[in-house]
This record gives sequence, C-alpha cells and structure tokens, in this order.
Amino acid sequence: MSTDQGMVVLVVDDELPALSELGYLLGRDDRVAEVLTASSGTDALQLLDARDVDVVFSDISMPGLDGMALARVISRFAVRPQVVFVTAHERHAVDAFALDVTDYVMKPVREDRIAEAVRRVVELRERGGARAPSDAAPGPPVEDETIPVELGGVTRFITRTQIRYAQAHGDYARLHTDTGSHLVRVPLSVLEERWAEHGFVRIHRSTLVALPHVSEVRMDHGRCSVLVGRVELQVSRRHTKELRDTLLRRPLGDRRPGA
Repeated sequence: MSTDQGMVVLVVDDELPALSELGYLLGRDDRVAEVLTASSGTDALQLLDARDVDVVFSDISMPGLDGMALARVISRFAVRPQVVFVTAHERHAVDAFALDVTDYVMKPVREDRIAEAVRRVVELRERGGARAPSDAAPGPPVEDETIPVELGGVTRFITRTQIRYAQAHGDYARLHTDTGSHLVRVPLSVLEERWAEHGFVRIHRSTLVALPHVSEVRMDHGRCSVLVGRVELQVSRRHTKELRDTLLRRPLGDRRPGA
C-alpha cells in the first residue's frame, strides 16, 4: 500500500471531467504517492483485485455498481482501504455513516476540501493502521466519531460523545443529544456493537444509553431506571443484571465521554 513517498489513491467516477479534476487535485498533494483511476465501480473492483490501495475516493451516483454498493463490497475485504465519498448530493450522507466512510465531500470539489479529506485519511491510518472488516476483532479505538445527520434538509455533523442515548425506530435509530434528536438510517443493533467499547450499553430492547452521561441509577419496587440529564429511562428486567454488572466494572464516577 502506502510507500515512503505517500499513499496510493484510487479515484472512481463515471464522468471523465470529474475523474480528471479529482485525480489532478490529489496528485498535487504531497501525501499522495500515486493516483489510480477507474470510470465505474466494476473497473474499480478489478483494479483493487490487482493493486493494494490506501483509500478510494468514489462518486456515489454511477450506473451499474454505484458508490454505495462499491463501499459495501470493500467493507468485506480482509484489509480494506478507507473510503471517501465525493458527490453532488447531500441526501446520501446518512447512508454513508452506516458504511463507516472516512469523509463525505461535496461537489464541486475544492482543493482545500480535498486536502482536508486526505488529512482525515492520514490521521485515521496513524491512529489504527489499515482497517479490518466489520466482523473482525476491533482495533485501537478512535477518540471520537463524526456522524452526519439531516436537519431541515441540511446535512450537519454531531460527534459520538455528544450522544446521550439512542432509541430504535425500526431499521432506524434516533440519537439524542443535549440539544435535540436526530434520526439516522442505522439499526440500533449496529450501534450497540459498534459503540460498545465507548461505554454504550443496552438497557432495553429499544434503548441504548451512554454510561458517561448517566448521572443516577434508580430502583423502585424492583424496577430499575437511569437518569440521563433530565430524562429518566426505564431498564428492562432482562437488562437490569447486565447493567448492574457493567456498572460494577465501570464506576459511574468515570464520566469521560468516550472513555
């Protein structure tokens, strides 16, 4: 993959002008050693089969195998390159979160924005090295995580440490912060597995809570609940013992978000 001179980057876009422009901008970055290009998702997979690549910068809306499908295939690689989406559409940002992409860049691309995306790629590599597939043993935890959410038709970003608790809504989850809530297209079970090492525990079949934000645990006639800010959340009987055991291992006094 990366050499002493920099990273190997693959750019994927079915529109030649966009492909050329992004390849040119990445080639100007001193952290990039080589830029490979593909005009379709299928061509990208063939190239990835033949070459080791550090990061894939991909458009989303492409005929045939689009960017989302390409990212899903890449997520199953034994050692997978990072993925950065480069698109003209904000509506895909929430879906991108579920695929664990490194960045989401809007077209028309700017050189400073591409440089920032490369910086994020480099930073993540330095924190944990090459990514493993989603069902592999987790590597070193990342300090925090940026999550795209839609608010009034505009994509904004919150961090994992801002989230106090999450509730299931079918195949979606509603993330609650101290300033509001946001619906994301990610099942609660995915968040539970993904954030377990960051202090998130299941207290109910429909509720996941961040222990760093729990200020009080209450018992009333055998029923357990937790206080998160001013919100009292019920703990199911099934999860009460599990929560108690978790708290014994992790005292409530430890309230460093993401610790």
